[in-house]
Amino acid sequence: MKQILLTGILLISATAYAQTDGTLRLWYRQPAGNTWENALPIGNGRLGAMIYGNVETETIQLNEHTVWSGGPNRNDNPEALASLPEIQKLIFEGRQKEAEKLANNAIITKRSHGQMFEPVGSLHLAFEGHHTFTDYYRELDLGRAVSKTSYKVGDVTYTREALASLADRVVVVQLTASKRGSLSFAAYYSTPQRGVVRKTESGKDLTLSGTTIDHEGVKGMVAYKGITRIKTEGGALSATDTSLIVEGANAATIYIAVASNFNSYNDIGGDEKARAAEYLNKAYPKSYPSLLKAHITDYQKYFNRVKLDLGTTDAANLPTDERLKNFRSVNDPQFATLYFQFGRYLLISSSQPGGQPANLQGIWNNRIHPPWDSKYTININAEMNYWPAEKTNLSALHEPFLKMVQELSVTGQETARVMYGARGWVAHHNTDIWRATGAIDGALWGVWNAGGAWTSQHLWEHYLYTGDQTFLESIYPVLKGAATFYVDFLVAHPKYQWLVVNPGMSPENAPAAHQGSSLDAGTTMDNQIVFEIFSTVIRAAALLKKDAAFADTLVQMRKRLPPMHIGRHGQLQEWLEDIDDPKDDHRHISHLYGLFPSNQISPYRTPELYSACKTTLMHRGDVSTGWSMGWKVNWWARMLDGNHAFKLIQDQLTPVGTNPGGGGTYRNLFDAHPPFQIDGNFGCTSGIAEMLMQSADGSLHLLPALPDVWQTGSVTGLCARGGFEIVSMDWKDSKVTRVAIRSTLGGNLRLRVPNPLRSKEGRLLKNASGESPNAFYQTEETPDPIVSPDANIILPALKQTLLYDIPTQKGEVVTLVAQ
Repeated sequence: MKQILLTGILLISATAYAQTDGTLRLWYRQPAGNTWENALPIGNGRLGAMIYGNVETETIQLNEHTVWSGGPNRNDNPEALASLPEIQKLIFEGRQKEAEKLANNAIITKRSHGQMFEPVGSLHLAFEGHHTFTDYYRELDLGRAVSKTSYKVGDVTYTREALASLADRVVVVQLTASKRGSLSFAAYYSTPQRGVVRKTESGKDLTLSGTTIDHEGVKGMVAYKGITRIKTEGGALSATDTSLIVEGANAATIYIAVASNFNSYNDIGGDEKARAAEYLNKAYPKSYPSLLKAHITDYQKYFNRVKLDLGTTDAANLPTDERLKNFRSVNDPQFATLYFQFGRYLLISSSQPGGQPANLQGIWNNRIHPPWDSKYTININAEMNYWPAEKTNLSALHEPFLKMVQELSVTGQETARVMYGARGWVAHHNTDIWRATGAIDGALWGVWNAGGAWTSQHLWEHYLYTGDQTFLESIYPVLKGAATFYVDFLVAHPKYQWLVVNPGMSPENAPAAHQGSSLDAGTTMDNQIVFEIFSTVIRAAALLKKDAAFADTLVQMRKRLPPMHIGRHGQLQEWLEDIDDPKDDHRHISHLYGLFPSNQISPYRTPELYSACKTTLMHRGDVSTGWSMGWKVNWWARMLDGNHAFKLIQDQLTPVGTNPGGGGTYRNLFDAHPPFQIDGNFGCTSGIAEMLMQSADGSLHLLPALPDVWQTGSVTGLCARGGFEIVSMDWKDSKVTRVAIRSTLGGNLRLRVPNPLRSKEGRLLKNASGESPNAFYQTEETPDPIVSPDANIILPALKQTLLYDIPTQKGEVVTLVAQ
């Protein structure tokens, strides 16, 4: 390999980066051109950048996690309280469309429908004479979180590397040329924002400063500043009023800092100028090799925790876009590994402790008016972003979302009081950086009020994985508040006498039987979510030895919730009435919440409900929008059907536009709703983990949904409830050959496996019986379903498994091998 050393900067010929070994790289033979979805994402949780890899004019599109439209605001509709009895009456009488009309006026906000995540702008690098080039190569190295572009002009090889430093909070771009004095370019900003000042300062800094836009009556109040500074080796650096010019350099390092005045959802008193300068001034004295080393160290402490090997074939030698095109028709197991690890890369890059949660597009958006405002849709999408966090060993990166839930529990108290006369707190189907909790977008979607209860489950899940008692104590008021809202809000159904949510809905489906309205009382998803938040608080109160009287209230009210229903087609009913249409292929299958992410439906504990879920999934079909297919991977994994789960991965990993009527994947592996939504990426990563290991159903289940195409493989680092971590697991012919499990908390390890295992010393394992003594593996008893007399239920024929109980000590590693 040819190497050229220029004053401590190592230049490596472009051929060194050709992907021929199936390693964890996205790579391409062409630039992104003008298509944003072809560019490659880098991020450090605060700054996001899309690297286009264009030759003549490179584009580095920039986002900062707090640059949102508007400012602190509320969007409650106080008319809701007085109108609530009439809306409930209309729904109970089956007049849903009339109730929807009233709800649109009385419940949906008359103020902001949510603010928008905004782009900062783009840094452009213009290279004169680079219109003719050869040997082009572009990659995103997931192992190092570094983007690279290389090409030749004449006999000179030009190489660019870009990273969003986790250690130094800046974006850094390194430009080199294989021939001294060959690097010349101009750097300048562009932005879709209005009223932005672009200029150079002190002859060395290229700056961009502005304030975000007004939106829906809320004044734009987020002030931001971007600063670019260039360090050259050789050559000359000069400035115009709006650009920096590099001429005849051997190499150049570009430092980009962006900051805003945002302190918190109710405080925008920061100094964006001082912050941006501080970040830049701390990073600028450091050399690129030292920045790179620190960045990789910080990144790999997360990324390297999980390794997955599903095998590789010659298909892995092709560029990423060609592999995507071929995936449905060729055997390319390494591509599934690449996609799984790309999801983990995206979470590391878009969600860091102390920052904002990953939004609908993670941290990457180039539009002033992005799809769905690039907010937090909490009737599925925002939660899906964090499904991989605990199980793929990224627990610390859950923090921004968990903090958002805690903040919503504050703003949501006023919404509960003003709109519903209830205690506790509530959030509807959408929120933003200002933690708005009112109902938006119209009654068809916005009246759903379970956002608080669902997001609260992430707090509980974090506890179940970590066993952090101090954390549980701190977030208990949030859990209690979410349950308290329903203590006050539930009403008795006049026909059945069950306690139901009214108005409620099954997002975002509007059946013909309800006159095309989504509003109803006692929908299955609402019932499941209330059952779960009540159960969570009951357990949390017992663990903390507090609130016995309140917990008893929840126990009594939980008994009065509607049980799940199995309808005349053998399906899990979406509504209390048996009105499901087997031809309905709606993208939301919200009533399967009880199967995943919840664990109320189990092949072992509730076989009838399990069978009904399968019928529903078959009715709804496979191909759908991108995020919906991501959710379906998880459902089919919970159904223990690895082949069907893999079929959904194939559907997901199909080039956008080639799935008739459905989503797919862009060339840069971003999920396509379409348009781009990052939730599908995260959902599929979670689903692959669920295929290899599950811990929600009373045991740690190894290889629960292994497809035939992954009969041999290995994985390290996956995490399970109760503080268990898969140090390593190997399998062959779909059987575990060796597994090492670390117990970070101690306690009983209940293990479900596909084949007999023994300890590495040869000791036979104890067969499990009864309920697991490990409290982290306690499951709530799901009430028996009400079954239609017309339903034809085929109970599942489950593969034989073995169930062991293994006592562990804190810090112990249990190693087992096949008998």
